[in-house]
Amino acid sequence: MIAAREKEIKEFQPKNFYGLQAKINKGIKFTWHDEKNNNRTFSKEKAEGLLHKLSGKSITITKVDKNYKKKYAPQLYDLTELQRDANRIFNFSGKQTLSIMQKLYEQHKVLTYPRTDSKVISTDIVPTLKDRVKACGVDQYATVASKVLRRGDYKLPKSVVDNAKVSDHHAIIPTEQPVVLADLNDKERKIYDLVVKRFLAVLSEAHEYEQMVIHAEIGAESFTAKGKVIKKQGWKEVYDNRFDDDEDSDDQRLPIMKQGDLFDNVNVQLTTGETKPPERFTEGALLQAMENPTRFMNPDEKHLAGTLNKTGGIGTVATRADIIEKLFNINYMEMKGKHIFITSKGKQLLELVPEDLRSPALTAEWEQKLSQIAEGKLNKNKFISEIKDYTKEVVQEIKATDSKFKHDNMTGTKCPDCGKLMLEVNNKHGRMLVCQDRSCGHKKNIAKKTNARCPNCHKRLELRGEGEGQMFICKCGHREKLSTFNERRKKEKQSKVSKKDVNKYLKKQDDGFKNNALADALAKLKK
Repeated sequence: MIAAREKEIKEFQPKNFYGLQAKINKGIKFTWHDEKNNNRTFSKEKAEGLLHKLSGKSITITKVDKNYKKKYAPQLYDLTELQRDANRIFNFSGKQTLSIMQKLYEQHKVLTYPRTDSKVISTDIVPTLKDRVKACGVDQYATVASKVLRRGDYKLPKSVVDNAKVSDHHAIIPTEQPVVLADLNDKERKIYDLVVKRFLAVLSEAHEYEQMVIHAEIGAESFTAKGKVIKKQGWKEVYDNRFDDDEDSDDQRLPIMKQGDLFDNVNVQLTTGETKPPERFTEGALLQAMENPTRFMNPDEKHLAGTLNKTGGIGTVATRADIIEKLFNINYMEMKGKHIFITSKGKQLLELVPEDLRSPALTAEWEQKLSQIAEGKLNKNKFISEIKDYTKEVVQEIKATDSKFKHDNMTGTKCPDCGKLMLEVNNKHGRMLVCQDRSCGHKKNIAKKTNARCPNCHKRLELRGEGEGQMFICKCGHREKLSTFNERRKKEKQSKVSKKDVNKYLKKQDDGFKNNALADALAKLKK
């Protein structure tokens, strides 16, 4: 998938596109669109011709559409969706999110079982919802939780409660165990926050608004302006009305207009842009693609798409993060910023292996046969025999090929254990030397990424070297020995006062800080 996306990006040819925008004195922007409702054209000549033809003409309102709409909260989290959001918002890896979820489930007991592919709950959970709201409705969640509790009986749609769509476990939701937020560390709080807000949003009322579309004409060309008026915030109140969704960016505050209104002094402008290649995968996007990999199948394999969708794609909710982690660790792919790139080693592997090993179709075929075994339609021994024969065939095919794997990251450093030359690899934690012989397994850090910050530019520092000679190095040029860094941090900690110390100090103070005159006056009123 990573290689296929790289190929798409490499072969992508950007194109310039053009559009028209008309502004009137009231500050309203109208966007041009053709008879097929396209708001851009790839012909510069056409766009400039329209601009010349429409300049100086008035605009006439031909129709005003108003529609009252409701938007419901997104579904509850399954593990993949939670990992995707945690990666997008907090840059957590899939494995990291699962590990945090496991603690919240096993240790703190405040969230339900994490390894689930269901986004709905079953009917037997509905009677427990009030207790779950009370358990999580503390601190910053108290206001919304109290509104949810006041709603009384919950009339939940099938997108929330559906026995047929619950697999082994229902969606991830809070438990009935009251939460003590102070017991959670920063990362646990972040994941807990995602789950609780989604849970409260689902139980809240719909977001309601009036969508307005004003249709207009300049000459014979059509223009539209879109806007909305919020009638009820509903579930978006949970997110302080800042929920990151796919709302139309063209929405604007529109004045009252009616059919037949005519406006002069229209400023028609040419807008330009350029088509963009597909975005490289983030870890969250890759997790989602693994769940539904049919887009990466060949056209003649599409008949197997149904099987893949039914079985949940490549891997399971419990194993996908481990698969990605393993590919990083063995240097088949690497992270640059927030995006994943295939390495030279990964490219060579794909070139060496047979084509069917690179396609999700093979997974689908095996899943089909496993289903047939479960239904008693296929003998398991026959399937095992087929797998053995296929494995022998593939191994022989690879051995017979003339292609050879070549290391492009070989260094001049010899392994101290076996004497072979070592390889320099980049991983999520920094740069290191590893022995080319996997059976040897010797490793040595060159530069380790740390959370320590540069005192000058505040960027993350790299730790290089070994033992007493270890040194922090920054991209801005700052260099500092580990021992010096530790001494500086120690002095900074001694000079800083924590919030805990401040609170202790305030508690020990006498009544000099209190407004005694006001206290006396209030005491007399009570009498």
